[in-house]
Amino acid sequence: MDTTNQQRILGYFIEEAKEHLQTLEQGILQLSTSAKDAETVNEMFRAAHSVKGGAAMLGYTSIQKTAHRLEDSFKVLKENQINVDSKLENLFLNGYDCLQDLIERLESSSDFSDKDAVEILSQAEDNFVDLQNYLNSLLSGGDSSSKITVVLKQMLQLFKQPDSAENRQKLQDLCQSLAQIAPDQANWQKLINSAKLAVSNKKYPYNAIAQVVIKELKLAGDKLNAGQADTIVPSRNLQQLAATAGGTAASATITIPREPQAAAVALMKSFNKQQLKQICQIISSRL
Repeated sequence: MDTTNQQRILGYFIEEAKEHLQTLEQGILQLSTSAKDAETVNEMFRAAHSVKGGAAMLGYTSIQKTAHRLEDSFKVLKENQINVDSKLENLFLNGYDCLQDLIERLESSSDFSDKDAVEILSQAEDNFVDLQNYLNSLLSGGDSSSKITVVLKQMLQLFKQPDSAENRQKLQDLCQSLAQIAPDQANWQKLINSAKLAVSNKKYPYNAIAQVVIKELKLAGDKLNAGQADTIVPSRNLQQLAATAGGTAASATITIPREPQAAAVALMKSFNKQQLKQICQIISSRL
């Protein structure tokens, strides 16, 4: 494709993107009203989807990812009744601002590339993690059972998508939102940590990880809701996925207290039974 055609296509994309931005801005600025109107939510969802598709076609990954994150959030509004408050409005507006900033930079510079958008993309991702977690908390309405169900549905949708670093990160974010349901339940926290490690494990097929993780979280959630959190234990399959997740496990940072009993508690919260045995063996061999 020659330069003239490239510029023409880019111009079409920018003009259409600006129209979609207008749709998004109008909807988000009146989100408490917009969220109650199915057609308005659909329009915002389609606007984000269109920007995502156009950016993907032109190779602007930063714009594609940001629009995709907005699209995912609008999908939650499409499928659920949510009481919109000022915090939710601000989180959506922050996401919109990041997308608008990226498109304006593209319009003002013919040399725009994803390298120019690293800082914006980082800020956007932090905001979208907060947005997803807050949407989950609003959906739960204080009911851990409904929240777990909602998150598991979101995880299933991600597992149906292609295996990618972005989707694995989203899955880990969702695991983190599950961890917040019962922060004081040690067994629940251990299982969620194992699930996060398993999700990061690239040594096993994506669909194999999905089958194990979803099943484990569903069973553990049922026990948590039944008041049987003490009986939650990661299965051998989940432990294996977590134990061989190499990169993520190695990069995790853990603060170990000086007092022996407190140190033991910290280790037990951070590792599963198999990992703890490995740690004991390593320590014993070096004494």
